[in-house]
Amino acid sequence: MPVTTLNSPTPLFDTLENLSKGDDLPATTDQQFKNDYLHACQFLYSYRGSEATFNAYRREIERWLHWCWLVAKKSIKEIKRQDFEAFVEFCQKPPLTWIGVKNVPRFTDKEGTRLANPAWRPFVVSVSKVAHGKGNQPNPKNYSLSQKALQAIFAVIGSFYNYLIQEDYIAANPIAQIRQKSKFIRKHQGKAIIRRLSELQWAYVIETAEILATQNPVEHERSLFIMNALYGMYLRVSELAASDRWQPQMGHFQKDNDENWWFTTVGKGNKERNITVSDAMLGALKRYRQSLGLSALPYPGENTPLIIKARGSGAISSTRQIRAIVQNCFDNAVQRLQKDNFSEEAEQLKAATVHWLRHTGISEDVKIRPREHVRDDAGHGSSAITDKYIDVELRARHASAKKKKINPDA
Repeated sequence: MPVTTLNSPTPLFDTLENLSKGDDLPATTDQQFKNDYLHACQFLYSYRGSEATFNAYRREIERWLHWCWLVAKKSIKEIKRQDFEAFVEFCQKPPLTWIGVKNVPRFTDKEGTRLANPAWRPFVVSVSKVAHGKGNQPNPKNYSLSQKALQAIFAVIGSFYNYLIQEDYIAANPIAQIRQKSKFIRKHQGKAIIRRLSELQWAYVIETAEILATQNPVEHERSLFIMNALYGMYLRVSELAASDRWQPQMGHFQKDNDENWWFTTVGKGNKERNITVSDAMLGALKRYRQSLGLSALPYPGENTPLIIKARGSGAISSTRQIRAIVQNCFDNAVQRLQKDNFSEEAEQLKAATVHWLRHTGISEDVKIRPREHVRDDAGHGSSAITDKYIDVELRARHASAKKKKINPDA
């Protein structure tokens, strides 16, 4: 493991496949810090069932160890409540030398050896899609920590210390001793606004995907199917990409004894679920398969990759590639909206991400389907999560306020 410095920390944890077992720690490393590191590796490895969860936990644990060792100069065993509060304040305004302007790999391969990437930083500043489109570049001086990121710090580090207690490495959880988290984390009153496409935007997006598929079926029949699957089955982008955890296949579309079709996937928390397949989604599957020269419907156990590579053979394993396919549809839809003088809708669509399609599909279906059915198809842990997508109350609330007067004489 490379030595870190305060001015420019280097990564501590590699990818899941290359996660250290601690035998590469420098001989000069303090034994207590070695023990910290080994426990952190074991904790992270326990999340090997979900790459997304592993990556999120790795980020928070890495920052925490860097701060403990390099700033506080303490082992994680010595940390008190006041130390953790100081860490949170540090994360809100980290040194510029700790902030990068783009995501880069932590380690790179050189002649079979994994080497720390000198361009990596614990924190990364970014700009919105819209701002980037206008030529704005990220600046470390503009870094800010979101409320969601703050919540992640409390959740992950708190979970880490609970693990350490179970391992008899520490006696108490300093994060649990913080009574007034509200000085860091704001409470939100009422429902948060779900980021999703309007009916007009979705109509343009799916029509654009259909136009692209007609013009260039070899490339864009796949694009059209991806758009349908993300919206029609509320899939996350990670549920379409192949990984060590799950390889989506055509055979995961299955018919039951009542002639109803279902799609099996594995989502967050490595949880498997069955999703209802509507007649429209089944039609989208048939069109996609026929464009590939396959039979209209899959046979039981068919292992053909669900989302195939454009070149070569096998399944797409990169979520980034799927995001690029969706973004291309968004970009073309923006152009069509602008051409048809829907400039405001076009500008709003520029900010959309892949996940908005899942939000949009859920939001539309919860208007007409029992929320319990939507909950199970979406893989929500509770109906309370699904309830966030019901905006009838928000509409009524806004309608009642829309024409209220400020000046009674106006």
